[in-house]
Amino acid sequence: MSLPLEGLSAIVTGAGRGLGRVEALELAWLGAAVVVNDYGQSGRDGSGEASAAPAEEVAAEIRAAGGTALAHTGDVADFQQAGALVELAVAEFGKLDILVNNAGILRDRMVFSMAEAEWDSVIRVHLKGHFNTIRFAAAHWRERSKAAGGPVYGRVVNTSSEAFLAGSAGQPNYAAAKGGIVGLTTSTALALAKYGVTANAICPRARTRMTEDVFAGLDRPEDGLDPLAPEHVAPLVGYLASPAAARINGQLLVVHGGMVAVVERPRVAAKFDSKQETFTYDELDALLTPHYAELPEGETFGAVEVLGLKRA
Repeated sequence: MSLPLEGLSAIVTGAGRGLGRVEALELAWLGAAVVVNDYGQSGRDGSGEASAAPAEEVAAEIRAAGGTALAHTGDVADFQQAGALVELAVAEFGKLDILVNNAGILRDRMVFSMAEAEWDSVIRVHLKGHFNTIRFAAAHWRERSKAAGGPVYGRVVNTSSEAFLAGSAGQPNYAAAKGGIVGLTTSTALALAKYGVTANAICPRARTRMTEDVFAGLDRPEDGLDPLAPEHVAPLVGYLASPAAARINGQLLVVHGGMVAVVERPRVAAKFDSKQETFTYDELDALLTPHYAELPEGETFGAVEVLGLKRA
């Protein structure tokens, strides 16, 4: 019996540890040849010397299980190195079919004390890192489509976060980057649809070194799979990368602990019209102040409770 991703090739960034690792293993298990990318720095804040070990170990793990994989240790936040990553996949496997963006770092600080470098570094790795790989993969798919005279196979799975959905007081850089990734995803989805390419984003909730502080108070169960295990996220990534997900494009999905939630695009919650040519201050005061007075204090996103998210 053929596997869903048999004959396809994939790139997974940030795949040396945590979510990226299990996503790379899942794609390989489903039949894809995988380029395992990881810059290999030891600190979750992007500190430490770059190391080839994390990417090489995961690639070796895939090969030991009978799959096809190779390691790439470049920095995807670097435009040229991201291009080289896509070129490597095409050179080794003949084409690129799947791109999973997962690489990221954390430099948490309240907005009133965040340094410029802390803002820039997180935006660079998360948002620019996603753009860089997408830019080169998109050019590859466009060229293939032109040569074929029609659509080709392409899948992009980006990694956003519930920090964007519900807010995160100590992570203005991270929340902004993850919100930007959603915008990048929907724009990419629209731009590449005619070439046969889909682009979707996930908001995973998982226990990794990136989230060790967030879930510090939640113990692992003595028996069974941890509800916060990254393994709960990987199947959705494999599915979105597959032919079965051809009709899913420009979507945002929250995933954790055996649950997948499809997030709606923002909807208008209330609408007010001026009684004259334009609003006056007094008219806005009479309309908007009572409207917000009726909401619970701090209420912002009505759909947040449905997902069981905590507001910062």
